[in-house]
Amino acid sequence: MGPAGSGKSLIGAELAARLGLPFVDADDLHPAANVAKMAAGTPLDDDDRMPWLDVVGAVLRDHADGAVVACSALARRYRDRIRAIAPDAWFVELRVDRGELARRMTTRDHFMPSTLLDSQLDALEHLGADEAGAAVVNDGEPAVVVERIRAALVGPQSLR
Repeated sequence: MGPAGSGKSLIGAELAARLGLPFVDADDLHPAANVAKMAAGTPLDDDDRMPWLDVVGAVLRDHADGAVVACSALARRYRDRIRAIAPDAWFVELRVDRGELARRMTTRDHFMPSTLLDSQLDALEHLGADEAGAAVVNDGEPAVVVERIRAALVGPQSLR
């Protein structure tokens, strides 16, 4: 989880490969209307997000042996929506400073324009201490960040 440019897709795909689990990018689960809205520079609202988050939760629930899903899940209420369907969901918040997020957003090919970064950061509610998951700084090579995540997975909520 994290704002646009935090590395969810890249790190998520590498983590899934390392864990031997399927990878799903929640961007691919958005209905066309959501993609068009974001591409036009308009932030999504909760009416746009909630049905999409239900699909994300269903994908997690339907992968009984585990999966890695890259999803912004910026606000706690969004993570709660996912957990209502997939109660065992474990979140990794990828933390990246604003300047680096902006740089990444201007150097990638994605439907979300960099003009929406501030709305993403305004919506961001960091992972709470009482939420299943961990915050991991994404400031290194992907393999290093994946190993940070794997280290966070070991312990009370061990996956593999």
